[in-house]
Amino acid sequence: MNKVILVTGANSGIGLALCERLLSVDTEGLQLCLACRNMRRAEAARSALLTSHPKAQVALLQMDTSSISSVISAAQEVKKRYDRLDYLYLNAGIMPNPQFDANAFFKGLFSRNVITMFATGEGILTQQDGVTPDGLQEVFMTNLFGHFLLLRELESMLCRAGRTSQLVWTSSSNAHRSAFSLEDIQHKKGTQPYSSSKYASDLLSLALNTHYNKQGLYSSVICPGFVMTNLTYNILPSFPAFLWTLFTPIFWLIRMFTNTFTLTPYNGAEALFWLFKQKPESLDPYAKYHSLTSGLGNNYTQPRKMDIDLETSESLYEKLLQLEREVRKKLKDEQKESPP
Repeated sequence: MNKVILVTGANSGIGLALCERLLSVDTEGLQLCLACRNMRRAEAARSALLTSHPKAQVALLQMDTSSISSVISAAQEVKKRYDRLDYLYLNAGIMPNPQFDANAFFKGLFSRNVITMFATGEGILTQQDGVTPDGLQEVFMTNLFGHFLLLRELESMLCRAGRTSQLVWTSSSNAHRSAFSLEDIQHKKGTQPYSSSKYASDLLSLALNTHYNKQGLYSSVICPGFVMTNLTYNILPSFPAFLWTLFTPIFWLIRMFTNTFTLTPYNGAEALFWLFKQKPESLDPYAKYHSLTSGLGNNYTQPRKMDIDLETSESLYEKLLQLEREVRKKLKDEQKESPP
């Protein structure tokens, strides 16, 4: 039986690299669905995959995880197309308007923390968040809550008697407990919404395992390492091209001393691909599975304990359920007020 796989944010970077790797080992036994906001880029991604794997089954789905109505409409479309989901890769994410502290960066270059600085962005990155038309913080909605709504909509397809399914979150080494607050889960008051959203996904994954494992659904978290993608380049949008050219050999040199510098989307997708081959029951719900690359270029996956606890994860889960009830009520009220 074909495995049905839905990947959000699959038109470039790590998401697209994952799809390529999956098809490289099983072209005809998979049904891939690429859920993307930009359909022009999604079409280009699909064409590239079919060029390499002409017999592959690759479908596209319009979905913007920053929009409640888009997520719900996309989920309804998924239910029409498929009778189940075996894998749901929650990979879509944004880091809007990143602010780069150049002074901290150049000081860090000559400090003992240079590798940590590059690998996590700690100390050099802040972001200016926006608000979606639904009235929610943009990073929170795109990176976390949109995916949570998608999961809730697709519960019946993921929780099937006698079968297991896997939910995989693309987190980050930038997920820091210090950036997250239960009193401000949308991170309205802070300057690190990206870090907050990624730490929240770590917490949420643990709670989902508590509530869904008995129904056959297992959640895991991965970290792709330091990867050169569009998100990375957007951190320094004003950097001239020659500076990126200058930094590239430095990054490759650093990789000789740290395995977290995966650098390419192919390498960054290692943990995503590794989880595809594992029995979900054997995975540690407290572990983040890291994509790692040795100095010689060998890829491997390593679990590392997350800085999370069950009490905080349960509290976040309850707050997300409450927010879900609120947005659904608001949506229902708006539909009543709209003329037929």
